[in-house]
Amino acid sequence: MEGVLGEGASPLAPITTLKNDFSKVFQYYLDKSTPLPVHRWIGTLVVIVVYLLRVYILQGFYIVTYALGIYILNLLIGFLSPKIDPELEALDGAELPTKETDEFRPFIRRLPEFKFWYAITKAFCVAFLMTFFSLFDVPVFWPILLCYWIVLFVLTMKRQIMHMIKYKYVPLNLGKQTYAGKKSGGNSPRD
Repeated sequence: MEGVLGEGASPLAPITTLKNDFSKVFQYYLDKSTPLPVHRWIGTLVVIVVYLLRVYILQGFYIVTYALGIYILNLLIGFLSPKIDPELEALDGAELPTKETDEFRPFIRRLPEFKFWYAITKAFCVAFLMTFFSLFDVPVFWPILLCYWIVLFVLTMKRQIMHMIKYKYVPLNLGKQTYAGKKSGGNSPRD
């Protein structure tokens, strides 16, 4: 009866193999979705709507939704913040350009868009799974949580906007920047 599993074979080997295969397939599709931000965000919007419908239908899990809101607020701050904080870097002498003669430095986020999207999607999926366990359905008066979250959002965003104004950076870019150049009045071969 020796060797039913084979020499040195673990009883968890099929599970490990299945996990590795799933991980490879998941990473493949995640890599394929990288250049498609609009499609990714539409998929996330569907996940958000499904989660909100489930919470609305169940009339519960408000504490899970509140925790989810706090987590998303934290992600949003990372998404809107520069990778190198000018307040901390001012001590080292490196800072964002403030005059036209300063060197151009592109805005680099602390939390890139792809990681921002992935974290939000994963958070909504985890919160959705939590709605299947009554342990997480803590009875609370949800309007108080909503008011507190709104106050927290306003105060946090006010501080972030003041930081953006102080160091003159805009974290949102609406399309690819192009250089127009000078218009030539003569007969150039490009006309």
